[in-house]
Amino acid sequence: MSDFTSAMSDIVLNRRYTIENRRYIGSKVRLVPNIFAAIPEELKSGHFLDIFGGTGVVSAQALQIFKRVTINDHLYSNEIIYKAFFGKGRFSETTLNRFIEEIHNLCYSESHYFVREFGNRYFSIADAGTIGGIRDMIEMQRPKLTEREYCILLASLIYSADRSARTVGHYEAFLRSAPVKNSFNFRLVKPFGGRHADIYREDANSLAKQVSSDVAYIDPPYNSRQYSRFYHVLETLTKWTKPKLSGVARKPPTENSSDYCKQAAPTAFADLISSLNTSLIVVSYNNTYESKSGSSQNKISLEFIQDTLKTRGRVKVKSFEIGHFNAGKSSLPNHREYIFTCKV
Repeated sequence: MSDFTSAMSDIVLNRRYTIENRRYIGSKVRLVPNIFAAIPEELKSGHFLDIFGGTGVVSAQALQIFKRVTINDHLYSNEIIYKAFFGKGRFSETTLNRFIEEIHNLCYSESHYFVREFGNRYFSIADAGTIGGIRDMIEMQRPKLTEREYCILLASLIYSADRSARTVGHYEAFLRSAPVKNSFNFRLVKPFGGRHADIYREDANSLAKQVSSDVAYIDPPYNSRQYSRFYHVLETLTKWTKPKLSGVARKPPTENSSDYCKQAAPTAFADLISSLNTSLIVVSYNNTYESKSGSSQNKISLEFIQDTLKTRGRVKVKSFEIGHFNAGKSSLPNHREYIFTCKV
């Protein structure tokens, strides 16, 4: 048995994670101003639909502008994060801080599931034990927590674990050459004050047939990299069903596989656009066609996006130079992000 103290070198009570403090492929942090600049002022008092929510940074900005915001994503970890930052329900700062104080009294075993599967891979042994032990504690205390408190603590663990992971920003592989160091620090996330979003974890094409909006923002996956596989460690940490894992990367059985990462992507996109009940469609996409990595090449052409949107209304296109996700093995000169707007 080992105590948590060696791994918990810096539990921070004051500094908190904000929603953009994530490593995530396709994050729109730098594109947010351009996205909202493309939306006419007269629509900004209505309902904003973010159907591929990702990090949630676009919806976070929409909450400052629109009267109503709906966010959707297929990942369990993202759903928990949305509920933590801008979900409904009450939470107590006293309860959250008491939880942090209780962490110091916990111990972990090196035979723990999270240590066995991820220790000396994505995390040090001590860090993996700390993360797994905190996850157990959150689940044990769930009956005493409000649903919002549960989501805040779990989202805080997701953010904290991701910061200490030995990766380049995803969990397709871990950094074998880097020294295994204890670096885990548990910090709380900072929930939004006052504003709430409607939160879903559904297939985007199915949800499009159920929800009407004034503005629908579409940011689909670009290539063959399935997000459920890229972030499988965080999904496993969130669901905590402790599935049987396999391979060097320790992945669970495949689930939440998106058609937007397959050859069926153009068909799925056309169906989505035809199903939307909205006044304005905003689509962001990029031009990774010339990537040396086949898995990084786009599944939908820019021309197809524009032609599909034209079936619904008038289309405008703007492009921007935005740095692309890079795992350190490829370069993509002239990379650009595109914003399409379609007035239905």
